Parts: sequence; structure tokens; C-alpha cells
Amino acid sequence: MPDRRSAGLVLGVLLVALSWAQGGSPARAETRLEAVPFASLPGWDREDHAAAFAAFRHGCSALSRDAKLAPAPRAACAAAAKLGGPAGARAAKTFFERNFRPMRVETAGGGFFTGYFEPEFHGSLRRSQRFDTPLLARPDDLGTRKPYFDREEIERGALARRHLELVWLDPVDAFFVHIQGSGRIRLPDGRVLRVGFDGRNGLPYTPIGRTLIERGALTADTVSMQTIRAWLKANPAQAAEVMRENRSYIFFKILAERPLGEGPVGGAGLPLLPRRSLAVDHRFWPYGLPVFVDTELPSGAFRHLMIAEDTGTAIRGPARGDIFLGSGDKAGEEAGLMKHSGDFIVLMPREAAR
Repeated sequence: MPDRRSAGLVLGVLLVALSWAQGGSPARAETRLEAVPFASLPGWDREDHAAAFAAFRHGCSALSRDAKLAPAPRAACAAAAKLGGPAGARAAKTFFERNFRPMRVETAGGGFFTGYFEPEFHGSLRRSQRFDTPLLARPDDLGTRKPYFDREEIERGALARRHLELVWLDPVDAFFVHIQGSGRIRLPDGRVLRVGFDGRNGLPYTPIGRTLIERGALTADTVSMQTIRAWLKANPAQAAEVMRENRSYIFFKILAERPLGEGPVGGAGLPLLPRRSLAVDHRFWPYGLPVFVDTELPSGAFRHLMIAEDTGTAIRGPARGDIFLGSGDKAGEEAGLMKHSGDFIVLMPREAAR
């Protein structure tokens, strides 16, 4: 094991500690960054480095805007710009190895990964018996009233008569669009309306899977997006009460200018790339930072270099990642079953890791 007192490791620990000092977990002593060689990363030599390089270049515009960022990551983006693109596999692999140093994030609980996707549901621009739950636009007083209305208050009419309704869905479908933070809504005339995140009420996110386990409706072994959804559909009389256990509420905007061929826009303001964009805890890591992920998907091992380009209310901790798996039902099936431990390895620019 590398010497934990190395200068690079000490700087890495200080970076994590600084993020905690700015409002994160108080248990900073339980987190360390361990310098590891590229050769030790499982599957590194078999990685599609050209695709990873393209994803890094894609994320560099986020790096340039992130206020947390020191000059070193910007230097890596400048080096990528000089290399140009698209880069060949060998040149891309050499780029990462020359400009970055892998650091495994070690926490008491270890790394943990889930998956998310952009769902597609049926809906309508008008309320009906089938589609009776709206997705709401951002209210103009969001951020001025604290605490803001919670999910139950909003669903009972706290924001009524403000004309914030964007589109109407089945209540369970609307809830899952809230969970994913974006979605595609197929209208009765065949058009597809795309909606994206535009704010939240600021109240804590509560995973209702945990609520259903506590109630004995599901078990820790059986809980998944699919089983949660099935229970809500099968128990409409109790579904509203259970969903309201999650007091967090998301507001949306219509993304008319975004091509359907692109992924949804993440927290970095960029279209997400399937299996390359990673949601992280932004209190710890800047957008645009490369992260090597070693975990398992329902379909098998997942060992890839990803880019931090999104965040989420449920993504908490320096070794917590949420893998964007794409759009539609197939991606949703895999995302709903994804919950696995693994290694979270940040690629620190060498200037910062010295």
C-alpha cells in the first residue's frame, strides 16, 4: 500500500476535509485518498480511452465554470485542447496517464453506486381522470420563503391558481419523474415533451423504499425501482401517503430546444452521456472531474472512466456515485436494479496531486 503520508495523499485529504468544512459530513477523519497506479485499475488497459477522452473534453466546459476548481484541472483541459479530437485510443490513454494521478477514495462504508435514467411516460397538456397530477414550473418565490412548502402541502394546493402546471401525468409516473429529475412525456397526439430540472423546495430527500421496508411491504433484498413502482400501482389508496413521506419536491421546465437524441441536461449544464456521465456529491467533487468506477451493473461488471457532470439530493458522500444509463425503458430496467458497492477512484490532475 502506498505511503499515506505522501504529499499527494495529504493534499487529497485536505481537499476532502475542506469540502466538509464547507457544510458536509463531520466524519472527515473516516475518509482518505490512497494513491494507486493506473496499472492497478481493473480493466484500465481494455478501456475505450478514446471515448473517455471525448467525454472529458465534453466536460471541460463545466470545469471552466466551476467555482470550486483550482487552476490544475483547467491545465488538463488546456492539454486536451492541444491534443485535439477525436483522439486515437493510444493518444487518449497517454493523455490520462500523463495528466492525472488516480486516488482511491476510502471511507468507512466504502464506495456505493446506483443508476439513473431519463424515463418516458404518457401524459397530457390537459388534466383528465387518467392524468391528474401536474409537473410544476418553478414558482417565483422559491428561495424567498423558508422553509418552502413540502410535497404534501403542494399536492393539497399550496401553489394552486399560479398557473404553474406544465403537463399532467399519472401520480406514480409523476413521482418517478421527480426522482429522476427529468423525463420525456409522450402526448396523446404522438409528440414528445421533454422536461428538465429547474429547482427544488430544499427539503430533505427521503427514499420511499426505506419507508416500504419499515412498513413490511418490501424487504431489503427485494426493494428496487420496479418493486416500489409495482407496490404503488397496486395500492393506490396508500400510495399518496407513502410518496408524501418524501417531502422533497422538484420543479421543472420544458426543454423545447434540446434534440431528443441528446441526453438530459445534468447539474453541470451539459447533456448527459450514457455510461460516461456520473452524478456525484458536488460538496466534495467539482463537475468535469474524471472518476474511474469499478462496480457491478445487473448486466455484469462495470469498470469505466466517467466524468462528474451531475448531482442529486440522494447522492451524499465522497464515495457515492449515480451512473447515468441512458433514456427509455431498457435503461430504466437496469437503473432500477442497480445498487452495488465498488471503488470510487478520482483522477486528480498531477499538478494538484504533487
